[in-house]
Amino acid sequence: MDSNDKNIKFTEEFATKTDELQIASNSTLSRYTELLIAIACGMAVANIYFAHPLLDSIATEFIITPSTIGIVITITQICYALGLLLLVPLGDLLNQRHVIMGQMLMLAVALVVVGIAPTSIVFFIGIAVVGLLATITQTLVAYASTLAVPAERGRVVGFVTSGVVIGILLARTFAGIMADLGGWRSVYLSSAVLILILIGLLHKELPGTVYKRPSLTYPKLLHSVLMLFVQERILLIRGILALLIFTVFSTFWTSLVLPLSSPPYSFSHTAIGAFGLAGVSGALAAARAGRLADRGLGELTTFVALVLLIASWFFIYFINYSILVLIIGIILLDLAVQAVHVTNQSMIFTVRSEARSRLTAAYMVFYSVGSATGSIISTNIYANYGWKGVCVFGISVSALALIFWMATYRLSKKDMQK
Repeated sequence: MDSNDKNIKFTEEFATKTDELQIASNSTLSRYTELLIAIACGMAVANIYFAHPLLDSIATEFIITPSTIGIVITITQICYALGLLLLVPLGDLLNQRHVIMGQMLMLAVALVVVGIAPTSIVFFIGIAVVGLLATITQTLVAYASTLAVPAERGRVVGFVTSGVVIGILLARTFAGIMADLGGWRSVYLSSAVLILILIGLLHKELPGTVYKRPSLTYPKLLHSVLMLFVQERILLIRGILALLIFTVFSTFWTSLVLPLSSPPYSFSHTAIGAFGLAGVSGALAAARAGRLADRGLGELTTFVALVLLIASWFFIYFINYSILVLIIGIILLDLAVQAVHVTNQSMIFTVRSEARSRLTAAYMVFYSVGSATGSIISTNIYANYGWKGVCVFGISVSALALIFWMATYRLSKKDMQK
């Protein structure tokens, strides 16, 4: 580590301790504020998942072939990854309240652009900006952590993060209902209205306290994020696991709309979106994974979850035979993915307490790359090989995740014992 890196780390640690002393003496986070931040997190992240049950309608309006419509999700996730690297670290450099207000306002404008897009080019530009700005979710989580007193920080972050999970899963339900009522454009326009309402509520509720920030330049801040990939092996291992499980997650949810909107089912957007409700139960059950990781059972939790992930595809395969069996597969898949995701974050946050927001940004890049990969590949596989091909791909990547975990088990255990 050179002198510049040492200076950066010292400055960050000093600033972190100063912040904690300030907050411990004057916490301003009420239960209502916690709830408001959790809702804002869910609404912001939902915007990158609205398109999943709408792909067929969007493809029809803009004359995009079914084999390439998955690029909508891919663009959104790639831009989300860029936002994690370029925007989330600003929370360590600027006043977080100002960053949150400004970014959410720009997000509302981008949603309006998507909702009124006259051409596919305008639509793609708008959806790319939405992906970039939806990273405000991670800034909100870090801000909640900053406002909470140290004794309640874990509980607050857990509560706010639950808003993220619910937002991801209920996005499809909300999108399906709104699309059936007013077309796919109404989904984005109504989301813009809700974001504007949240801006007004957050403006009144979020404290205006200015906390001391490390005296870093923006390039040095970005450099410190990139250095985490080199310095923390557990981040790299758990990040690759995230890439694989979210490739599986996106493969399923992106392609699901295609068989369900076709004969013999020909379900409406509302019905397709309702399948997201099945995933909520699995995801909420996975919230206990963090407690297991705190007890030193993170590796065991990961193993069990990855086995369940593989098993889920055996149920998902029978989509044309039984909706009940499909729902069982959905619950298992979302339970497994969220359990690994929660465990990943719990383990990563133990290594660098002074850089949690940047660790989150670095980790979530893997999540975005995995989501983008699954989206674009799954629609191509479905167009050429049908649902059987999607299932073969899904179970293959799930198995690869389990093999990778087994290959890196000793390294991960060694890093956690340091």
